[in-house]
Amino acid sequence: MYALIMTGGKQYRVSEGDVVFVEKLFADVDSTVEFNEVLAVSKDGKLVVGAPYVEGAKVTAKVVKHGKAKKIIVFKYKRKKDYRRKQGHRQPYTQVKIEKIEA
Repeated sequence: MYALIMTGGKQYRVSEGDVVFVEKLFADVDSTVEFNEVLAVSKDGKLVVGAPYVEGAKVTAKVVKHGKAKKIIVFKYKRKKDYRRKQGHRQPYTQVKIEKIEA
């Protein structure tokens, strides 16, 4: 059984027991979050697709930790003009463990 959920503008395929890195959520560590924006649910080989969401479906997850991803370097330059800009960025994330899928 798996579900397609949407959070933070991104879509994730999750199953029970999966550990997923999602965009930062404003929830405490060891708290429970619910994802109500379920796009599709697959159960017993049958796929139920919502328009846009599956009614009555939700995914329950537990917040494991918050953190920042590896640093990426944003480097801009224009050749022959002595223009260079170097900037780093670390995207914040929340690690969640999927506990239950209700369809």
